[in-house]
Amino acid sequence: MTGAHQPAAPSAQITVEVVERIRPGDMDDLCDAADLAIRDGGGFGWVTPPMREAMERYWKGVMVVPERTLLVGRLDGVIAGSAQLVRPTRNNEAQSFACTLTTSFVAPWGRGHGLARALTLAVEEEARKAGFRILNLDVRATQGAAIALYRALGYIEWGHHPHYARVDGRDIPGLFFYKDLTESSRQEDRPQDIKRD
Repeated sequence: MTGAHQPAAPSAQITVEVVERIRPGDMDDLCDAADLAIRDGGGFGWVTPPMREAMERYWKGVMVVPERTLLVGRLDGVIAGSAQLVRPTRNNEAQSFACTLTTSFVAPWGRGHGLARALTLAVEEEARKAGFRILNLDVRATQGAAIALYRALGYIEWGHHPHYARVDGRDIPGLFFYKDLTESSRQEDRPQDIKRD
């Protein structure tokens, strides 16, 4: 990590943006936030943070995958979390109406300000703009705050996998959710402003 962040002030400014290119300073913030989230047990596949070079390669790779859209959430201008919208591949015509929210996280220092909610709503809005009807996601059963958020936002739990992940030598269950985006048009649940990088 390049440096530890202090907890954001209670009145921190939240912004969410679609990333079209990762600027050098943003790469450091993104890697730092992901590293802290992984260490806190909120990783998106990783159990322990990879070396910085591998983490940077991962984010650079995200940017070149045509089916992925990276969104970042900032507190007072500093990246504190991110999420990705993944569209189905072109040959998957049968599921072309559905996309996936994945790799969503907020660094521990950035939690409690509504950033996870803002990121989720921004992904939903991007999915709607792209014409998708269904948004899928899955999450470790240990991620209580994330599960509560998804339920509060109207996601429907449709499945439970008892061997979803393996952490510290034990199996962790996972939960599967979906949301019908055509039924989710309440204005109070729509993000007001998603910036483009």
